[in-house]
Amino acid sequence: MPATVRANQLILDASLTDREPLRYTPAGIPALSLTLRHASEQAEAEGRRKVDCEIAAVAYGSVAQSLARLPADAGLRAKGFLARRYRTGTSLCLHITEYELTH
Repeated sequence: MPATVRANQLILDASLTDREPLRYTPAGIPALSLTLRHASEQAEAEGRRKVDCEIAAVAYGSVAQSLARLPADAGLRAKGFLARRYRTGTSLCLHITEYELTH
């Protein structure tokens, strides 16, 4: 029975705050773990809410290689999907599938 496709997309404007060294999976695919920081003001319940948060992120393949070359505090618009950070955990991680620089 095929899996049901459901929406799971995230677009986040953020700054690169932390990055581990580029590594390779057992299959030889480049992988990069990083932390993104987002700060903004959002509309909520007929008011405004200040948002300031960090999110764990990972990237694979050519996206990982490209992100590994960015300077610290690079601004970017990250696009991807959410998944568990660790196979047995419950915390979330953004899997970046594409990005563009914002500043």
